Amino acid sequence: MDEATARRVRAVHAFDTTSGADGALWTAEDRAWASRVARETIAADAPVEDFIAARAQAALRRLEPRDALLARWLHGPASRPGMLALLLLASVAVGIAAHSIGDDQRINLLAPPVWAVLAWNLVVYLAVAWHALAGGRGSAAPLVGWRRVLARWLTGSQRPARESRRGGRAAAWAAFAAAWSRDSAPLATARLARALHLAAAALAIGLVAGLYLRGLVLDYRAGWQSTFLEPSTVAAVLDTLLAPASVLSGIALPDAAGIAALRVQPGELAKAPAAPWIHLYAITLGLFVVLPRLLLALASGWRAARLARRFPLQLDAGYVQALRRQQGGDVPQHVRLLPHGQAPSGAAVLALRAALAPVLGDKVQVELLPAVDFGNEDEANLDRLVAGGGWAALLFDLTATPESEHHGTLIERLVSRIAGQDGPARPMPIVLLDESAFVRRFGADSPRRKERREAWRQMCERFSLRPLFAELESAQAGNAERAVARWFELEAAPAASR
Repeated sequence: MDEATARRVRAVHAFDTTSGADGALWTAEDRAWASRVARETIAADAPVEDFIAARAQAALRRLEPRDALLARWLHGPASRPGMLALLLLASVAVGIAAHSIGDDQRINLLAPPVWAVLAWNLVVYLAVAWHALAGGRGSAAPLVGWRRVLARWLTGSQRPARESRRGGRAAAWAAFAAAWSRDSAPLATARLARALHLAAAALAIGLVAGLYLRGLVLDYRAGWQSTFLEPSTVAAVLDTLLAPASVLSGIALPDAAGIAALRVQPGELAKAPAAPWIHLYAITLGLFVVLPRLLLALASGWRAARLARRFPLQLDAGYVQALRRQQGGDVPQHVRLLPHGQAPSGAAVLALRAALAPVLGDKVQVELLPAVDFGNEDEANLDRLVAGGGWAALLFDLTATPESEHHGTLIERLVSRIAGQDGPARPMPIVLLDESAFVRRFGADSPRRKERREAWRQMCERFSLRPLFAELESAQAGNAERAVARWFELEAAPAASR
């Protein structure tokens, strides 16, 4: 995807995954309509990226009229060229204004501004070389500190974060702001690097321009002073640093005796013409600052353009899988739920279906089976649970302490039953832990909640399963959806990354 398409996709993803908080703005019917429109546009065997992009385009036809902030941001510029121009003008102005090269119309050959600029750029080149030798590791890491602020200021990527505080759809905007800040970090880094390289080149150009502009209206003379350096040392330093400029310009550098003659004693005025030294400084800055920085800016600009054309957008694996199924015709997914101990409430079943819809599609079906009584795990009939395709899920209550002879037995029987089935491979079972009653009894922040979760994790690890903890009857909208989406994302990830 290009950058503009990625922005649209990420925005729609935020509203898809926060529909519990912003249901009036983006409903399940809207999601199904967007998928249907995209399915009519994109072939079933087309890459899923094309389907996702087409669906986002369709979704925004309904979302933008309902949220003016979203429409304004998505159609705004991806970067801020005006800010870049302002930065370059400021850099040139600072270079021109750097009048501290000398006092009393005298150019100090050991002038701090010129050598400070060269030293700073040398440090930058070493850092760039080290980064290149390290293979570019860390280039996509989120920006930190002042670099994050400057990059967002230059690229405009701070706007969704600002709108998340101002907009009425806070949940979706906050999710969008956090995700887009992470997504756009590589591109913002490249654009920031280009801007800083251009600014450094502009500063050097301004410094050179200041030298020549002052030289046109003032008669500058060259000399040097030092408490510690001897003429031979100064001659060796200048000969080393200005040798390339001397070769290119044909301006010969004086020897130690000539440098000694340029030494200015306290109270004396410099007498040597400054024009040759201005030419040498200008060529040196051009060779070692302007030219390398322009080349680095060109490389950063090329990388930014490549990232803008092929934006590295990473969506949740479960979300992509759900859209891939919808692209193929939105075949209803079937989830059979076998409770242990007691049957869940109707509200919990409805909440589970709503939480599964963003991942398995809006047509997902949840079939509730009769509960297995505590102590009858060995006699539980699992035929109906594993019949046909789809997902088999065991529902436990987090208030129960996991026991191998009861809960473990039921899980082990189901895992063995699925593994021993003939035919196409089917997904491993879902071990769902409803936390609703536990939270009502002990509170969401109870340390016992973490302990109980860890006990269930240890039991499930014996069967190579990852338990799904979800507060199905949560008072906070979206809690169950986020837990389910995260579980499916981890289950879809390669085993090596778990």
